[in-house]
Amino acid sequence: MINHPGYTVEPWQLREAGLNLDVLAQSESVFALSNGHIGWRGNLDEGEPHGLPGSYLGGVHELRPLPYAEAGYGYPESSQSVINVTNGKLLRLLVDDEPFDLRYGHLHSHERTLDFRTGLLHRTADWTSPAGRRVRVRSTRLVSLTQRAIAAVRYEVESVGGDAHIVLQSELVANEQLPDADSDPRVATALHSPLQAEEHQAYGARLRLIHRTARSGLRVAAAADHATDGPPGTRTSSEAGPDTARFTVVARLSPGERLRLDKTVAYGWSAARSLPALRDQVDAALAAAGTTGWTGLAAEQRAYLDDFWERADVELDGDAEIQQAVRFALFHVLQAGARAEERAIPSKGLTGSGYDGHSFWDTEAYVLPVLTYTAPEAAAHALRWRHSTLPVARDRAAQLGLRGAAFPWRTIVGEECSGYWPAGTAAFHLNAAIADAVVRYCASTGDDAFERDTGLELLVHTARLWCSLGHHGSDGAFHIDGVTGPDEYSAIADDNTYTNLMAQANLRAAAETAARHPGAADALGVDDAEQASWQEAADAMAVPYNSGLGVHEQSAGFTTHAVWDFAATGPDRYPLMLHYPYYDLYRRQVVKQADLVLAMFLRGDAFTDEQKARNFAYYEALTVRDSSLSAAGQSVIAAETGHLSLAYDYLAEAATIDLHDLQHNTRDGLHLASLAGSWTALVAGFGGLRRTGNTVTFAPRLPPHLTRLAFRILVRGRRLRVDIRPGTATYTLLDGDPLDIAHHGEPLKLSAGSPEDRPIPPAPSHPEVRQPPGRRPTPRGPR
Repeated sequence: MINHPGYTVEPWQLREAGLNLDVLAQSESVFALSNGHIGWRGNLDEGEPHGLPGSYLGGVHELRPLPYAEAGYGYPESSQSVINVTNGKLLRLLVDDEPFDLRYGHLHSHERTLDFRTGLLHRTADWTSPAGRRVRVRSTRLVSLTQRAIAAVRYEVESVGGDAHIVLQSELVANEQLPDADSDPRVATALHSPLQAEEHQAYGARLRLIHRTARSGLRVAAAADHATDGPPGTRTSSEAGPDTARFTVVARLSPGERLRLDKTVAYGWSAARSLPALRDQVDAALAAAGTTGWTGLAAEQRAYLDDFWERADVELDGDAEIQQAVRFALFHVLQAGARAEERAIPSKGLTGSGYDGHSFWDTEAYVLPVLTYTAPEAAAHALRWRHSTLPVARDRAAQLGLRGAAFPWRTIVGEECSGYWPAGTAAFHLNAAIADAVVRYCASTGDDAFERDTGLELLVHTARLWCSLGHHGSDGAFHIDGVTGPDEYSAIADDNTYTNLMAQANLRAAAETAARHPGAADALGVDDAEQASWQEAADAMAVPYNSGLGVHEQSAGFTTHAVWDFAATGPDRYPLMLHYPYYDLYRRQVVKQADLVLAMFLRGDAFTDEQKARNFAYYEALTVRDSSLSAAGQSVIAAETGHLSLAYDYLAEAATIDLHDLQHNTRDGLHLASLAGSWTALVAGFGGLRRTGNTVTFAPRLPPHLTRLAFRILVRGRRLRVDIRPGTATYTLLDGDPLDIAHHGEPLKLSAGSPEDRPIPPAPSHPEVRQPPGRRPTPRGPR
């Protein structure tokens, strides 16, 4: 995308010059606007042409059956799929009775700009109709970060060079026709006409449609209000039917005259509220937005983002494209969680329907670390959503014959939606990712109330799961057998190192947190004996190691498997999962995504520096990165082990995954975890951010591609700025009480307004590592 000639590199915005139909579907994803509750893809205002129409509400889904050729005990019977809800962004324009359709007539110029500082999507078009009538169209769109239920559009038409008869139709449309999905398992299942009409109304400038889903029983309401500014004689009318409500403006424009329409849209949904209650809810949201007005909504949006960038910005000197990409990434990560408010954050956010709109472990492992340090209230809401699904997760564990809670591999509202248990139910490591996110949030914010009221219960039930899933073997070690780790080209393995080490941390955190909150722990039935059992399991945790090779095993026996024949695998055979059977992948040494390497990042305390270097070299030669989750973790460990140029190449891959459409599926929505991973690669990789207890530590090293890297994070309510230059790092506490940190192992106490400079030691030196043939990341800049 960004290397498409229509896209420019700019530090604070994404700009497309011209209408590039060859990447239209991808552009709809990258120009998407969201607040975590409402998601509007970047479709053209007039609705056509389009790649994939998309209007989404966080949590709104329909159920669909999961058929099996052979059923089995514990298999989920139904799945959940995100649905395209009522489209409120449509504005159809007719010029002298000819539709404003950019595939016809002559398009003089067209530009779209997404501004990361204002949160606004701007569009301009200069067009002459097939009949020769010329108009200029300007539109600005927002999904409010301050008024959760509101999205809005300002649309303006100007006649150029002659009189023009203008008809502008502002619509609410339900059950839009969608393109059929292909066979790629990463693509959503197409659900046609999922909404059943319950009420439609048009009165004055107000429109409203209320629908209900047939199987999930969710009621969805959309309402719109309009403010018109046109020349004398401008007329308006409105009408509504079951799936369409329309507000029409008719005007005659002389040369230079303009017609402007401000459209405000409110959304609401509920599984329990009555139709009158939901009707009142969206009407109230419109009333509140009406008092704010378009100008006020835009001002609120700018103020919200100014505050965010003051605590979250990342600055790079030396690579303008990556500078743009990381701000693009941060903007979209914020959009995904800002106002989700106890709803899941899907793997695509609300930018597309890929993966059926499901949330995976990506949220806790990749997205929440970013939000914890930049928008902690959003991270807390995401964890409260997980907490709200505990009853379902406990039922699932009981169904599987386990104690505690077994959270789903993929879901929208809590039930397991994966019909393939080796890569779904067996991926119990998700539960440890949730625990890790709880511990990180509590340590980074000092939110004791959250830890006591929400975090503890999540830690307790995940710890109980590990104790019932694992066992103490005759060798004295605690083993967790028959599980699937992060690498999806291995399954049903014994003692997956990542899973075991993350479970170990989970067990210890549960015991420590229960000790800090004895009253709350007692209410959960935790006694001294149970806490002791958690500590015993953690202390005896098996960590497979091949002493002959001098490396840790991804799982017990992994290094004895035959190595995949990479030399015989052509570039057109990737991703492997689309060209080879899983049974063949499962029995070979081939790694889809960082697994043991990710363990070295998240549980770095369990490895020596020499072990990290040897492990990284071994697993680099096996990792094909068929997952968008891989590059970020590889970047972090490459930086830690001294491979700074390679780390930068992986950073670039994570950051540009959608701007370059590297996975060839950006059309289905953004890869939110990879975008979040670009922040991690910079802040945890080159910044060396780690956490020891409640203390943040840094071990910065600058790659040769950059002359400066600076970032801001929020630690216990205080803004900390880290500025890294060749040979020197500067730490500045921007506000708040003194803060203890560490620089390359040296303790530092920072006071507000008193920067501390420290020298950066040389990076460790190790032999160059190699990747499978053809799978090295694209080199970027100086080596």
